[in-house]
Amino acid sequence: MPLTPEQAAEIAEARATPRPTLRAVSPGMEAQLYLAHPILDHGLLRVIDYMGDDAAICQAARVSYGRGTKAVSDDKGLIRYLMRHWHSTPFEMCEVKFHVKLPVFVARQWIRHRTANVNEYSARYSILDREFYIPAPDALAAQSSVNNQGRGELLEGEEAQRVLDILRDDAMRNFDHYEDMLSQDGQKGLARELARMNLPMNTYTQWYWKTDLHNLFHFLRLRADMHAQYEIRVYAEKMGEITRDWVPLAYGAFEDYRLGGVQLSARARTVLQRRLRGEVVTQAESGMSKGEWREFVEDWG
Repeated sequence: MPLTPEQAAEIAEARATPRPTLRAVSPGMEAQLYLAHPILDHGLLRVIDYMGDDAAICQAARVSYGRGTKAVSDDKGLIRYLMRHWHSTPFEMCEVKFHVKLPVFVARQWIRHRTANVNEYSARYSILDREFYIPAPDALAAQSSVNNQGRGELLEGEEAQRVLDILRDDAMRNFDHYEDMLSQDGQKGLARELARMNLPMNTYTQWYWKTDLHNLFHFLRLRADMHAQYEIRVYAEKMGEITRDWVPLAYGAFEDYRLGGVQLSARARTVLQRRLRGEVVTQAESGMSKGEWREFVEDWG
């Protein structure tokens, strides 16, 4: 279970105690506050705090409009204009803080997004729980033969069970040794900061992760993509659902221009324009590499 009874009671108490405020609030995000969404087998994701809404994005954009400039009166149109033309600063006016419980190997991938404030649970001061990630059968796949960073076909039958047994047995044994090294039964016990180095990468850790909407969109564009690793993608997909509730106009523009949009190189744009005029263009004429041409053909036929 991702939540202990004590944590569940704390969340229930927080949600049962509304506080008056003069600041702008998002009804969709208010409904999300503190709720713990289970992810993977022991993980969770929840919103701890947030600032701003769709109106805050528009307010930030309009403050830079000088005398005599044309104002955009429609918030949806303005937000779509900002997203379409890559004006990022207004989106930075909104911020969100998540509490995330996730496997260590996912955290090390996640931390590459450096435009956030992070505070992680410290295994120097506290003893970690005996919780580790074991993939579900439909997430247990072989190495891809065409992508060095991806997965191929699912493992099945005896091979799948053999891998699951190894993962579980190794994690349990490492936790046994972790607890043994910490033990002070007639011994001094190894320091926590040293004992933790023997833990496997599928051990669960927790952190608070605070970022602005512009950088959250960048995270979602990469990590909610179908090509992203499954274990981080499920977190990103849930964050996307929460963000849609928080800033529906901004998320709609993001979904249209970023998640569902395609960016063309200058060469690809030229080829597409020539094709629309009825011209036949070969890869050699395009100036694109074989890899670029293959991707272009996959997207545009």
